[in-house]
Amino acid sequence: MTALAGMLVTLDSLVVTTALGAIRIALHASIEQLEWTVTAYVLAFAVLLMTAAALGERFGRRRMFVAGLAVFAAASAGCALAPNVGTLIVARAVQGAGAALVMPLALTLLGTAIPADRRSKALGVFTSVAGLAVPVGPLLGGAVVTGVSWPWIFWINIPVAAVLIPLALTRIEESSGSKAKLDLGALLLATAAALGIVWALVRGNTAGWGSAEILSTLTGGVLLAIGFVWWQRRAAEPMLPMHLFGSRAFSAGNIAIFFEWGSALGALFFMAQFLQTGLSFSPLRAGLALMPWGAMTFIVPQIAGVLISRVGERPFIVAGLGLHAAAMTWIALIAEPGLAYRQLIAPLIVSGIGVAMSLPATQSAALSSVAPQYVGKASGAYSTMRQLGGVFGVAVVVAAFAANGSYLSTRTFSSGFTAAIGACAALSLAGALSGLATPKRVGPGRQQMPPTRQPNTTTQPAHT
Repeated sequence: MTALAGMLVTLDSLVVTTALGAIRIALHASIEQLEWTVTAYVLAFAVLLMTAAALGERFGRRRMFVAGLAVFAAASAGCALAPNVGTLIVARAVQGAGAALVMPLALTLLGTAIPADRRSKALGVFTSVAGLAVPVGPLLGGAVVTGVSWPWIFWINIPVAAVLIPLALTRIEESSGSKAKLDLGALLLATAAALGIVWALVRGNTAGWGSAEILSTLTGGVLLAIGFVWWQRRAAEPMLPMHLFGSRAFSAGNIAIFFEWGSALGALFFMAQFLQTGLSFSPLRAGLALMPWGAMTFIVPQIAGVLISRVGERPFIVAGLGLHAAAMTWIALIAEPGLAYRQLIAPLIVSGIGVAMSLPATQSAALSSVAPQYVGKASGAYSTMRQLGGVFGVAVVVAAFAANGSYLSTRTFSSGFTAAIGACAALSLAGALSGLATPKRVGPGRQQMPPTRQPNTTTQPAHT
């Protein structure tokens, strides 16, 4: 149930990409408005993750998980019924808020239901199912737009949520974390910091990275993030205990997923366009052409999840992101207009294997290294880093594309695409290097973070 919910909310960040042309015609949308139909969802998703995790800890994880599914379904209906693009953008933002409740609490419910020695295997299954959204999203969007109409990319969410909600209420046990009163100061600081940083990343290429808008929002977001850390170090019941970052596994897992998701989303964004612009594929055919990559995201995590519990996360993070970086370099070297598709199959498979084997390893590093009562807060931090990494990665690869190419011709697009995929390789390599900080696993399980600590102390606990 948690994996299907994860797939549902991940799917909606991708399925709209192949429907943008139909939406533009139906709602008379401008290019900037089309951009916001994508970014409004990601923005709300990333900004509210920490707040959503805190609400789950305080009011019940299952309760907030179900509430997120209900909000997501209602907003999906609002998207499908939107009479104009402004209404669609607002509904997409509400969708993102629902998704922010679903994703971290799905991981938390799974983490608390499965013993630590089997958690990496369960996370492998979760990653496989949720990961189906990556290859299925563009394919489903193209198929629905071609076969029915664009509102149906949102209508299909409602029956899925209608099945998951009663199942969750009857089949998942309720759990919660600290019953302490919500720290509104921490919530406001975390939300405002994420909003400032994400806004700057989303708007940077449009407004200009040196503009007053971007410099002020980015600087404000960073300063608010520093303020959040300061606030948390003083809090008796912190929303995100800073001592979690004393664990090498937790810190390395979060840094690795930041770069991994940035590279993966950036690559998917431009690969779909290269297939259509450079190779003249239709949207549906482009989605089908990405299936060799997508198949790996379903098959490999299940195998990796079993092996991670035996050998540890470090080999899978380092080797996986190294493979993805090598595959991106491979594609960058051969990309040109009219390239035979068969030449892309091998690097797509290598990339898919790399991403798929490293993703459950980063999850395991971040979640298996904390004591049970901190799983919810750790999940919120991990999900936030993943979404922020995706926004950062797309911003980086778009900037690389804009500096080296354009959409004026297939030749200029190919030049920009080569630079963008090269940037994806660099991001993946950074993730692989961060994975080297992950400690080696000794025995069947890793020593977890201590269950308690005294607040306002300067001495940090030791970790394996």
